[in-house]
Amino acid sequence: MNSRTTDLITPAELTARSADATAPTLIDVRTPAEYETAHIPGSINIPLPLVQAHATDLASDLDGPVVLVCQAGGRARAAHAALSAAGAQRLAVLDGGIAAHTTAGQPVRRGRTRWALERQVRLVAGGLVAGSILASLRFPKARFLAGGIGAGLTAAALTDTCAMGAALTRLPYNRGGRPITVDDAREALRS
Repeated sequence: MNSRTTDLITPAELTARSADATAPTLIDVRTPAEYETAHIPGSINIPLPLVQAHATDLASDLDGPVVLVCQAGGRARAAHAALSAAGAQRLAVLDGGIAAHTTAGQPVRRGRTRWALERQVRLVAGGLVAGSILASLRFPKARFLAGGIGAGLTAAALTDTCAMGAALTRLPYNRGGRPITVDDAREALRS
């Protein structure tokens, strides 16, 4: 498969394929906190930064069909690109992510509720813009922070990446309990 193309699978197709003898391995690349809130039963949580840092090691442990899952699809596509470049094959991305899966009425396992990363980005970006506009009443140069945030959000939309989201994944809130290591991920893939 060409690493520039991404195979998409709908929530209904995923549920149908999960009942087959050759059920795909589900890898959820969201933060551990997002995974704890809601995840597809049987999925393995391997956060995107870990996938990107250890794609070659992880790709060597993938021996069947794999479906990558995130909140809406962007991080799963990034994981697809990293794993494809590392030689993994038979990869697909859940079209619309866990949000589409839930909306379609497909099964999810729920835990302690945490905010999705995209919601956290909106809160931080909106707070910085509002704060900089208010601060600009006293300190006129503060308005440039609002412009910088706007430019960053525009770049994030155009490139389908988010530096603020990547920074927020490092917060303790998003890491959950015990950090997931590459050895944990590889063991989960082998079992």
